Amino acid sequence: MSDQLVVHHIPACPFSQRLEILLELKGKRDAVRFSIVDITTPRDPDLLKLSRGSTALPIMQTRKGVIKESLAILRFLDELFPEAPVARSDPYERAVESMLIAMEGEFTAAGYRFVMNQDRDRRDACREVMTAQYRRLNDFLDWQNPAGTFLFDRFGLAEAVFTPLFMRFWFLDYYEDFDIVGPDLQRVRRWRDACLEHPAGQQVSKEEIVKLYYDYAMGAGNGALLPGREVSSFAFAPHWQDRPWPPRRKYAGTASDAELGLAG
Repeated sequence: MSDQLVVHHIPACPFSQRLEILLELKGKRDAVRFSIVDITTPRDPDLLKLSRGSTALPIMQTRKGVIKESLAILRFLDELFPEAPVARSDPYERAVESMLIAMEGEFTAAGYRFVMNQDRDRRDACREVMTAQYRRLNDFLDWQNPAGTFLFDRFGLAEAVFTPLFMRFWFLDYYEDFDIVGPDLQRVRRWRDACLEHPAGQQVSKEEIVKLYYDYAMGAGNGALLPGREVSSFAFAPHWQDRPWPPRRKYAGTASDAELGLAG
């Protein structure tokens, strides 16, 4: 089976990490081969053929064909390896789980808009939108399981979906000094913190996220180069562990390749 299942993905991609989390929960990490795609170089024509021209990742190759969209791949893997199901089996609980997962899109978009914002005067508005997203999650968790930690009694499919985003939003902490604060956000903070600490979700670190996503904080995503720069912060070399922490001064202009440890 491992020969037939291949996931093409970007290093440190949250949508790929959720697949790794699910496989870790199932004890099936070795059942899927993860093939890394360098987004700082032109996309391989063979890969574009597999994805039918789309550059969105991850995509999964199976013996029957290609599956796109991480949520679809998650469901596929959970059903393909039915031992220790991650999604809820009870129909009502599964519907509740799906309602929470459906909130992920707006949450993700708000976080990425915030980190990529280059207008200092819009910071407060971005902060308010991000806080409102956490408030929506808090309200949902308070409605469904006010005294609990996770949505239900354990780390499940909703947690596998949101945990990688909680980790990516470490870039908001670093570059925008943003965190979940306030008495009306205690439930979602408890959920977020438990997700971040769960053993199945330790594929990336805050240092890795902050360094790789520096260009996002400067307004350039998906391997795009900023003016005056020759190397993307998503470049494979030098390795992120060998680079200094980037400057936090987001609105003072981009650091040079040398300052980021990307030169030479």
